[in-house]
Amino acid sequence: MKRNYYLVSLIMLTFFVISFLTNVIGPLIPDMINGFHLSLTLVALLPFAFFIAYGVMSIPSGMLIEKYKEKKIMIAGFSVAFAGSLLLAAFPNYLTAVLSLFLIGCGMAMLQVVINPLLRTSGGEEHYAFNSVLAQLIFGLASFISPLVYASLVKNLKGDQQHGFIFTLRSLVPSDLPWISLYWVFTIICLVMILIILFSRFPKVELSQDEKAGALQTHILLFKNPVVVLYFLAIFCYVGTEQGVANWISQFLSTYHGLDPQTTGAQAVAYFWGLMTAGGVVGLLLLKVMDSRKVLIIFTVLALICLSLALFETAKISLVAFTLVGFFASVMYPIIFSLALNSVSEHHGSFSGILVTGIIGGAVVPLIIGWLGDHLGLRSGMFVLYLTMGYILSIGFWAKPIVTNKTVDLFRKKNPEENR
Repeated sequence: MKRNYYLVSLIMLTFFVISFLTNVIGPLIPDMINGFHLSLTLVALLPFAFFIAYGVMSIPSGMLIEKYKEKKIMIAGFSVAFAGSLLLAAFPNYLTAVLSLFLIGCGMAMLQVVINPLLRTSGGEEHYAFNSVLAQLIFGLASFISPLVYASLVKNLKGDQQHGFIFTLRSLVPSDLPWISLYWVFTIICLVMILIILFSRFPKVELSQDEKAGALQTHILLFKNPVVVLYFLAIFCYVGTEQGVANWISQFLSTYHGLDPQTTGAQAVAYFWGLMTAGGVVGLLLLKVMDSRKVLIIFTVLALICLSLALFETAKISLVAFTLVGFFASVMYPIIFSLALNSVSEHHGSFSGILVTGIIGGAVVPLIIGWLGDHLGLRSGMFVLYLTMGYILSIGFWAKPIVTNKTVDLFRKKNPEENR
């Protein structure tokens, strides 16, 4: 099929926007605590509301796509996110924040389910692997940029600029809640994306029987397979780990080391995501020469070491170690996902929907950390991450995929017979 470069670019832009809206919650947590006077448990309900939306919307979205097709679902996804962003921007309080993040999460879940098969069709099946990696790099780039945009907005709102966008924002945003400005930015971004998609032409996406979401009975049948449950828990633990670190870095550095969450904390989260992108590139190279299970074991052990340094060492070491957790966590999601799909022989579309539903780990684990943090202290609450990472480490030992990743043996001696 001829490649549709415009649509591939639109999908890449969508990946950027999803990440930009998703991974800025962590840096905002200290401001949310202070602005709305919240306990750690109550503030943890905010990312919970966002990520639980994935559990609610992922499988239904796959079924809706078959009826209404990709363009309408993408417009619906951005419309729901637009409504959520505008709600919090216009009426900033804790209850609207919970509802807002749930709505934004629903919109992002709808988009995630649409864009992967659309990327395969518009970019060509033979280029899908390359385009998927490129999409992940763009996703990581947006995660790096969004905390820096937040820090810049807050800094400029405190200035005395008398014209332009910042001046307009200052009139819309409560002076004691400067971070709300980010949700006005999100509102504008979602509106622009709706308009772009409205005027875009979409190709017809033909899914094979194995790629389709499948009926509810298929999902129930899959859940009776112990391998499916194990990999669902693996995705649950991975996203729980990722968000459990990213959401609490800034608050941890503020609580235990007195570092400013609006500058140093936000930058630490940005570099966490930035190094996750860099680690993904290194991981891709290692997967060409090593079994993916060995790569998973090595990177998870190193992530555990960095987590320990982050929790127990000095401010300077903690700052660096937290960002390095991102670097070593980078390979976990793609390796777990590929091991999962390569461990079953059929119903891959339905299985993918179940795996994506495992993203609710990003809702549950940070909430548990917050609840324990209120009772035992945030450092003790973050001990939960040893359990989630421990489970991820175990995958490297028990995984038995039907197909293993293809590697190149760099040290294989060439057989003289091959030269004849």
